[in-house]
Amino acid sequence: MTKKQKKVLIRIIVAAILLVILHFVPLEGLWLGLLYLIPYAVIGYDILRKAVLGIMHGEVFDENFLMAVATVGAMGLGEYSEGVAVMLFYQIGELFQSVAVGKSRQNISALMDIRPDYANIEAEDGSLEQVDPDDVEIGTVIVVRPGENIPVDGVVLEGNSAVNEAALTGESIPVDKNPGDAVSAATVNQSGFIRCEATRVGEDTTLSQIIKMVSDAAATKAPIAKIADRVSGVFVPAVISIAIVTTIVWLLAGKEFGYALARGISVLVISCPCALGLATPVAIMVGNGMGAKNGILFKTAVSLEEAGKIQIVALDKTGTITKGEPQVTDMVPAKGISEEELLGYAYALEKKSEHPLAKAIIARAEEKKTVLQEVSDFQALPGNGLRAALNSDVLTGGNMKFISNETAVSPELISEAQKLAGEGKTPLLFAKGGKLLGMIAVADVIKEDSPQAIKELQNMGIRVVMLTGDNERTAKAIGAQAGVDDVIAGVLPDGKESVIRSLKEQGKVAMVGDGINDAPALTRADIGIAIGAGTDVAI
Repeated sequence: MTKKQKKVLIRIIVAAILLVILHFVPLEGLWLGLLYLIPYAVIGYDILRKAVLGIMHGEVFDENFLMAVATVGAMGLGEYSEGVAVMLFYQIGELFQSVAVGKSRQNISALMDIRPDYANIEAEDGSLEQVDPDDVEIGTVIVVRPGENIPVDGVVLEGNSAVNEAALTGESIPVDKNPGDAVSAATVNQSGFIRCEATRVGEDTTLSQIIKMVSDAAATKAPIAKIADRVSGVFVPAVISIAIVTTIVWLLAGKEFGYALARGISVLVISCPCALGLATPVAIMVGNGMGAKNGILFKTAVSLEEAGKIQIVALDKTGTITKGEPQVTDMVPAKGISEEELLGYAYALEKKSEHPLAKAIIARAEEKKTVLQEVSDFQALPGNGLRAALNSDVLTGGNMKFISNETAVSPELISEAQKLAGEGKTPLLFAKGGKLLGMIAVADVIKEDSPQAIKELQNMGIRVVMLTGDNERTAKAIGAQAGVDDVIAGVLPDGKESVIRSLKEQGKVAMVGDGINDAPALTRADIGIAIGAGTDVAI
């Protein structure tokens, strides 16, 4: 909570305590009214001040004015506790709204925090100089070492590496980068030493554009809020007019001025926007309580309102439908080779590799308690291949193109590799001494409960769409396993946001995501749902 929010909370607590105490005070009339002015002033100061300022600036017809007139009127009629109570609950509602807005701003600040801290620039003497990424100009050559964040958008000039682009694309499997390939700010260079030329810097980088989109989307008002703005411009003057007419009618009917005025004030009290100040916060608390019991947190009243109207659910693939980390899915040993032998040789080779796909094989081998054989002369070769010496034999591993240059691959195995690739898996082949050992497929597998969850959404009459930065073949394979209605592949962060825009033309849309890359789409959707395992920014 901010200092201002804490002060409001203190005033709410103090006013509530005073209200309870005064309920038991054995006084009546004027003296009791004077005592009730204390909690009323404590809790109503801000509203009264805004109402007075509104009058001074000619902006009379707003919620603050009506709240002030209604509660002052209640106090004037001798309904002291009611006047204080209405103002008290109204301020509670205002506090809820303030906290929600503050959290939105914190999320945008969190996006800013993932920006790289420095860029390595080559000096004339060949040494590396660290500079602020904002000081990098287009065309500048930067150096990125293993484990460092890429500071700006650019293109690889020299070197080979696997780059983790999860911060932008959400995809867990890193992308191999070679000379000529594009790289983006805030992605992580995981294995090799690369030199890049800056192509987009400062506010033009992909990350900066994401931050701008989130800020813009968060600043837009919900449709119901816009309607409320339009209604309030008519509602407040209409209520005041009715109160005046009521007073005049009772005067014409022969009643005393005090009697007629009381009836006019009654109109204001009855018309006081209690739905905003009392009913809405209570409804939010009840809804939040029920949701929390089921592991669901609602951010605002609008979220509660829109949830029941959803017609389309857009699901991010990685980390939402899938587990978000690669695992071994298939073992296809060559003739005369057992699965244990294939895994043992693959383990010996991949144990030396820094490539993320190697972690899946290492994890499977350690799970099976496979004995590690030590290799020597290890090399990570351009073109997605590994080579090392095991005793007197050469051990190699990599993709189909690489292994095909090392040894003969049977048509049956080629067909099986194509089948696995069509299922969204990455086939890795291994050979020893020029003889094929077999193939191990690695993939980001779907969560066990994803198909059931998607089926339940469809049974509710909701159309389910899967969005992903993956290629179309991989995406369709995962989509078929999960049972979604539609698959939209090859979508980058700005693309996800634009897809949500187009889906909104077809109905109310909920976006479900877990990564920083999903943030613009989450904010653009009618309702954004961040899963608990996701990043803080998405949540």
